[in-house]
Amino acid sequence: MHRHRDLCERAVDPLEIAAGLEARGVTDRTAARYRHRDVFSLAEEMYARAPRDGDPVEPHPTAPPGRRTGPRGTWAVLSLLPGAVGALTLFAVENTSGVARLTLGCAGVLAVGAALQAALRRGPLRTGDGPPAPSTGLWVWWLLTYATLGDGLLSAALAGGPDEAWAPATAPLLALAVSVAPGTWCAYLFMAGARRRLATSRGLAEFAASARPLLLGCVLLFALILVALLAVAGAVLDQDVDYAGTTSLGVLLLLSRLLAAHGRTHAPAVVLGAAAAVETLAVSTVFAARLPGCDFAGTPVETLVDGAGTGVVPAIACTVAALALLAHAGRTLTHASAHAGPDATAGAAP
Repeated sequence: MHRHRDLCERAVDPLEIAAGLEARGVTDRTAARYRHRDVFSLAEEMYARAPRDGDPVEPHPTAPPGRRTGPRGTWAVLSLLPGAVGALTLFAVENTSGVARLTLGCAGVLAVGAALQAALRRGPLRTGDGPPAPSTGLWVWWLLTYATLGDGLLSAALAGGPDEAWAPATAPLLALAVSVAPGTWCAYLFMAGARRRLATSRGLAEFAASARPLLLGCVLLFALILVALLAVAGAVLDQDVDYAGTTSLGVLLLLSRLLAAHGRTHAPAVVLGAAAAVETLAVSTVFAARLPGCDFAGTPVETLVDGAGTGVVPAIACTVAALALLAHAGRTLTHASAHAGPDATAGAAP
């Protein structure tokens, strides 16, 4: 009680104490030394014995008091903005030409970026413990740029070019912009479900075991929705779509933002940077192979592309990165301390 006095005095319910104890390294084995079966039981006694200067004892809630965690917030509407703005931009670009097309395209990119910022300021994907690492935004824009222009550049480079401009792949961008809405809803399902499981779990191991399938299920649901959106976007825009690369990129971006919303910003920045580096290295080696005596540099990429197409580069880079980030999220977002504090559901507020 003396060692964790600050935690006990500011806690609004026993769940917050349990989460704080877990974050400080207290386990069920430690609780057993104090004659409690688990950390949750120990936290309940500490909450009951903590002095609060005459403040009334609050009932044991299943969600933080005073917060609306239901889906009826403005974030539900704002999450639709990136897709709507992206669709309008593509419609305008497809029906113009010359300078007007370039101007509308640049303005549309800025508008989609502003809509995305507005959508992420509220809702489950809002960062609660400060903004993401400064480099994260750079890597995100690089990965999106490669999804639009990278395959065309790589194909032209392998053919000895580029000798002329190539058509950008706009279908992946449209699908990713529209997927902001289902991604936000999937994040809400995970956060709300984790809070419910936290309220009913009687141990840290029990909560982690129930939260992992929930996380995997929400990620899988988002991936399936994104595949459907890619199919629709490809049919509407009459473009071939790289399902593996774009789907893994979408999952990677969702996991990065979900971790950032829980204050975990270092791992997403590192993993996103690694994926961007792999894509950059793949294109660079093809151009480096043109230097005298460096023919060997482009052999690995040429072999991969000959066997699986240019989409193999983003597919490998983003899939490996997404799996690494999913493993990290499976360890960090299944801790009670990621969901029980007052800020844990900050993103779920309307």
